Amino acid sequence: MKRNKTTVLTFAEKCKNILASNWQGSLNTIKVDAKGSKGDIHTSKVKYILRKGQPYLWVPENDLHNMNTIIDERGSFAVTSPFPGRLGAILKSLKKLPARVALSGDVLPLNEDKAKSLAEKLHEVIKSEQEAIKEFSYAVSGVLSSSGSSTSRSDNLQELLEVVENYSVYRFKMRSCTFIDGQGSTSEVDIEDLGKSKADLLAPFSAKLIDGINQSEARRRALVLLCFVYMNANAKDAYVTSVDRKGFDVLAKVTGPVLKDGVGQYQWKEFRFMFKQEANDVEMFCNQLVEMEQEVINKVSASSGLN
Repeated sequence: MKRNKTTVLTFAEKCKNILASNWQGSLNTIKVDAKGSKGDIHTSKVKYILRKGQPYLWVPENDLHNMNTIIDERGSFAVTSPFPGRLGAILKSLKKLPARVALSGDVLPLNEDKAKSLAEKLHEVIKSEQEAIKEFSYAVSGVLSSSGSSTSRSDNLQELLEVVENYSVYRFKMRSCTFIDGQGSTSEVDIEDLGKSKADLLAPFSAKLIDGINQSEARRRALVLLCFVYMNANAKDAYVTSVDRKGFDVLAKVTGPVLKDGVGQYQWKEFRFMFKQEANDVEMFCNQLVEMEQEVINKVSASSGLN
């Protein structure tokens, strides 16, 4: 399996992909009273879209953020890489968090005209993603068909258009950005670099791709074979944890060191699999995934004399 020259994305690209792949994040603002800022933090989940590189937030009209930001517009916004289906339960059992982006900045309200214009842009985004799903090829549909309906970014954003009067809309003006990996290690990302980087075209479909692969027993067996053939790892089970144009990350349950009693225990280990060429869209991602699956099946069949 030949790899392309650069095996991983830059931190700025990882952050942009995470922001483009999700539809909700945790907004934090400073609680206030009649005397002004108190210092306590109010946190809640809000939905958003990324527009021209910046997050635009839809905050429910009864949320304390609306009052807090009148007095103090400072805030922070955290977004995780999608972890749909059983993947979330596995990460939780391992006390492991998905990769995430932490932003700090100002929460600025949009006036009525700008909020209306943004709602029109949101409608275009949702319509574009829904039409793209309908036009996907058989290879893509085969991967996505196993995913749950809750993983559709466009379906989750649709609610904002149906009850638009129940939300206040804000622009999150970023001042700093931090990438946090699954181990908790942090990397500061320059805001200018984040602005210049572009999200993968497959990013909005990341949750459906991840869930589609993980919900399929056949595809998870193929992941096990990938670990065996290319990583020399004897895996009992495996799940995709993230996808991007260069490849995908896998969390596999592999045999660990043999203990004193001669019995080995399973442990979860991460692996990175690279595409032969960058997947510029969902079609290329799924086609290369199918090719890799068939390739390892052929290799295992040949070595076992089944061919």
